[in-house]
Amino acid sequence: MTTYANPVWPDAFADPFVLRHDDVYYAYGTAPAAADGRQVPVLRSHDLVQWKALGHALVPAGGDQVWAPEVAFADGCFYMYFSCGAGAAEGTDQKLRVALSVHPAGPFIDAGKLLVPDQPFSIDAHPFRDRDGQWYLFYCVDFLDPDGDQRSGTGIVVDRLVDMSTLAGDPRVVVRPHHDWHVFRKGRRMVGGVYDWHTVEGAALQVHDGRYYCFYSGGAWEKENYGVSYVVADGPLGPYRRPAGGEQALLMRTPRGGQLLGPGHNSFTLSPDGRETWIVYHAWDLARTARRMCIDRLDWVDGRPVTMGPTWSRQQGPAGG
Repeated sequence: MTTYANPVWPDAFADPFVLRHDDVYYAYGTAPAAADGRQVPVLRSHDLVQWKALGHALVPAGGDQVWAPEVAFADGCFYMYFSCGAGAAEGTDQKLRVALSVHPAGPFIDAGKLLVPDQPFSIDAHPFRDRDGQWYLFYCVDFLDPDGDQRSGTGIVVDRLVDMSTLAGDPRVVVRPHHDWHVFRKGRRMVGGVYDWHTVEGAALQVHDGRYYCFYSGGAWEKENYGVSYVVADGPLGPYRRPAGGEQALLMRTPRGGQLLGPGHNSFTLSPDGRETWIVYHAWDLARTARRMCIDRLDWVDGRPVTMGPTWSRQQGPAGG
């Protein structure tokens, strides 16, 4: 029986996304570039526990700051969605792009277009294929003005993909920051103003009993208030509802007395036998030296998603691994 203890990869590997293709797992993350300038490290595994580095997959795309890659497979091609910037303060120049490859480990070649050209800032693209075959892209943009209990800050929208590199241009709001635990920084100076900035980011979709759960990470990525929560809808375009209890992160947050801090920016995948859902996320060590990739099982109890994570002691591994 396979066992594991988090983190499952020793090096920096933030915003981990796992693609399962032909019974092989490929993980993509945010980490420093390779010596040759290539971006996005790729790992390979057969059980989600033992991983092998495959090098960096993305051929330089005009910016040296690449964040939160996710990969979709459609029509015989692999599409890597990512944000890219030239290093402006706190990544405020990040914009979404897409790159293509014939192999999940790359090389991925940039398609040469911005996915959301009318937005000055866009990050955290999450491609989602619905049961009817239609693809959607969830991503983050900034909202400067409060609206009711919705705060100024970064939020998540969704749009339909006309093809794998073109959006319909009709984004719908999925969730904006709306609780105190979503705070990123108070008194943040940006775009000519000062804001008490809040953040929800890192969308990841799960469909359960016909409902669409958009999981998100909220708070400040480098602090203990970062955690994972969710909103629920009857279809991918929403409208999305907030479940009760959202004054704190509903799925995962920094545990008292734990060994991992700020768990979040997750993806989901199935166990090797296809029976279990596993959440893949990053978390800091106590010294905050790096965000590293972790895994834990996701269960559903009385219609609500639950997980024991973040765990740091030895656990039973994915079934069939």
